[in-house]
Amino acid sequence: MAETAVAEVMAELAELEDPKAREVNEKRGDDHAVNLSKLRAVAKRLKTQQDLARELWKTDDSSARLLATLICRPKAFERDELDAMLREARTPKVHDWLVSYVVKKSPHSEELRLAWLDDADPVIASAGWALTTERVMRKPDGLDLDKLLDVIEAEMKDAPDRLQWAMNDCLGNIGIKHEEHRARAIEIGERLEVLKDYPTPPNCTSPFVPIWISEVVGKKKGK
Repeated sequence: MAETAVAEVMAELAELEDPKAREVNEKRGDDHAVNLSKLRAVAKRLKTQQDLARELWKTDDSSARLLATLICRPKAFERDELDAMLREARTPKVHDWLVSYVVKKSPHSEELRLAWLDDADPVIASAGWALTTERVMRKPDGLDLDKLLDVIEAEMKDAPDRLQWAMNDCLGNIGIKHEEHRARAIEIGERLEVLKDYPTPPNCTSPFVPIWISEVVGKKKGK
């Protein structure tokens, strides 16, 4: 039954592929060719199917893996299973959706956060920082924010791209969510100048931390 379901889903995903979408995605390091809105529509129809999600993940197809993150039951995965899945996630979008939609909802998220933060692979470490940002935003109790800022100050400037982005995201959210650390977060951003020249489309907020914090906090105060 599972094999038939997988074959049917894979055939549907193949029909939804758009070469233009693949071309755009490849510029960001991704290789899926299915429009994400259409992918979400498939997930909505399938609803939660843990066994199917596991089988789709095994295909090593990015569209199938993205779909798997939407129809799985996050709490059903074991800690080592999630660790292996992250290391198998070949593309940025699969990596991000796995962390955002699955690992963050897992009872193993904190254990994995701590393990991944110290991982030698910068891509894996970036997942640890993404989970840390989640803590910064929603469950900061028990976090040493001063220590996090020390690490960011010392390591973000020369970090590889994916890790640098994750650390920058954490820095910005510390400044936005925690007023007592805002001045230092801005100062670190100004001095390191990470993403200062990042091209930002109109009506979007720059990822350069001093600008980002200023705009978000300013909007909140203006409400």
